[in-house]
Amino acid sequence: MPANDVLTLSKPLESIVRRAGEIACETARRPFRRWTKGPDHSPVSEADIAVNQFLHMQLTELAPDAGWLSEETQDLPASGLPLNWIVDPIDGTRAYISGRADWSISVALAERGRPVIAALYAPTTNEMFLAARSGGATLNGAPIRTVPGDTLAGARVAGPKRYLERLSALVPGIAIQPKVHSLALRIARVAQGIFEAAIASGGSHDWDLAAADLLVHEAGGAFTDLLGRPLKYNEPQSAHGALIAAGNSRHAALVELVRDREAEFA
Repeated sequence: MPANDVLTLSKPLESIVRRAGEIACETARRPFRRWTKGPDHSPVSEADIAVNQFLHMQLTELAPDAGWLSEETQDLPASGLPLNWIVDPIDGTRAYISGRADWSISVALAERGRPVIAALYAPTTNEMFLAARSGGATLNGAPIRTVPGDTLAGARVAGPKRYLERLSALVPGIAIQPKVHSLALRIARVAQGIFEAAIASGGSHDWDLAAADLLVHEAGGAFTDLLGRPLKYNEPQSAHGALIAAGNSRHAALVELVRDREAEFA
């Protein structure tokens, strides 16, 4: 996709995702239905469906030739399509249902398996993260960057408790951060420089990751599996293994640390 096309889509994408956030907030201000789905009984709310339907309508109009992959419509895109929207209408539904602030709306447009445009919005705190391939990453219009350096001791790291405990045993003195219920928002905090690093456990999906992936990359960082391999989206299998996000130098140090201990972090 040419750079001009990426920039042309970025502004309307921001407006669409902001309106999606308004829909979710409007729903939260009144009683709303919630239920569970799948073998793991993951939560779903009326807002997940409403936001999904709104985004599907708006985004397919914005880029008619793009496929569609969402947590709430999980059919994989038709094979052969070079462009695909990857959407999590509400990332962190448990937080949304319980009235917490750490949920987000995650949208990315991927070209041939890699994100080229991303919008990640946390409506409760009014944080709009945007990124475009080779165009940098911003938060509410201001450029953001990952924290430079390769030091692990003292680094602020967020992730599942069991991963952080294992990492603490290897690197005494890391600063364990409170849980962020939205995985996309957790990874975005690395792009923002709030965390030096973040870990995701195995089992996350394309829709949890694609927007945050581009944010970290455009903010000067890396987001990969434990062996340092970048993620590919819109593959036949949408789930991923354990992942690491950090600024480039610190990411390399973390990968070196866990590479031979992959089984412990799987």
